[in-house]
Amino acid sequence: MPEVLEAKVRISKKNTLYIPKAIAEAVGIGEGSVVKLRVEGSKIVLEPIPDPFDVALKGPKYAKTTFEEFERESEGIRGNAG
Repeated sequence: MPEVLEAKVRISKKNTLYIPKAIAEAVGIGEGSVVKLRVEGSKIVLEPIPDPFDVALKGPKYAKTTFEEFERESEGIRGNAG
């Protein structure tokens, strides 16, 4: 069973919530991260939205190509566009 991290936090006057460092790190968020909030019954669920550039650079790769293959393919697309 996965480890459960919990923290008791207080909401500030302007409804600001500070996420403890250990919890933020556990889900991979930090300053500038984008998250989605939703209500499920009486709970607020916060879900990280991965940065598309991070996913492209660090995420799993599904295909491989060489520069030559990419160049050949792009020339074919340009040739059909004109």
